[in-house]
Amino acid sequence: MAVLITATTESRRVAAHRHASSTGVPPRTALDPAAFAPGACVVFAPTSGNRHRTVFLDAGHGGPDPGGQGVTTTGRRIDEKTETLATVLDTTRLLRADGYRVVVSRTGDSAVARLSGSDLSGSVMSTSGERKDLVARARCANLAGAAALVSVHFNLDGYASTGGAITFFDADRSFSARSRTLAGLLQRDIVAALAAHGWHVSDRAATSNSTGGSTLTSEAAAYGHLIILGPRKQGYNDHPSAMPGALVEPLFISNPAEGSIAHSRTGQQAIAAGIARALDQFLTTP
Repeated sequence: MAVLITATTESRRVAAHRHASSTGVPPRTALDPAAFAPGACVVFAPTSGNRHRTVFLDAGHGGPDPGGQGVTTTGRRIDEKTETLATVLDTTRLLRADGYRVVVSRTGDSAVARLSGSDLSGSVMSTSGERKDLVARARCANLAGAAALVSVHFNLDGYASTGGAITFFDADRSFSARSRTLAGLLQRDIVAALAAHGWHVSDRAATSNSTGGSTLTSEAAAYGHLIILGPRKQGYNDHPSAMPGALVEPLFISNPAEGSIAHSRTGQQAIAAGIARALDQFLTTP
């Protein structure tokens, strides 16, 4: 019964969303405001044409989870959560202009899940809060009925000289072949888009993350997958994402040269163009 209610509710919201588009109201609607943080899990209608396909874009981290902290060549400190959001919003504009319905995990500096005090450790997320937030992102992707999922992150390393782009997919899903295809397209097109602007970053390839994931807790280590891409595990990830997906890390923000690219509008737009191009090819090729 709960599933039927959710589906009916979403249909009504989508109908209202389309009506808003025709009346000049900004075409954005929260899919389930009661379940997600304000400004999270938001749907955007196409701005040109309608391909009748939905893409889910996840801006990694957010709110009390800053993600990694990097640096530019001028010494400016940057937060991963800020650069991922800018990149996702740029990608959203491109995909909407190409006729896609886009659902984003967050539209501002916030968590995706509705957090309580137990989900925080001081001013940052606790490990349980992080898991709750990641599970919420997968839930949003499923609620969206997305045909593809892309989660945007940036990488870090202890050595400032380490750099390059890498894309992850999960090989332990029923649709892993499609996820592998998507990851390969994303890796190729992001690297090419950066190169077109003169940024020749190392191509670290598309790779399976089926034996990776967080090791912050024993539960996470035992799971061994990225939650947003990984399979079901009762009590840990009960409702996994239900569509082909990949997680991109286009640059190392611990590398000042690459951190400067990630922080620049041109760099963010280049990465967004690569993501949008890859998704369009993925969704239009059988």
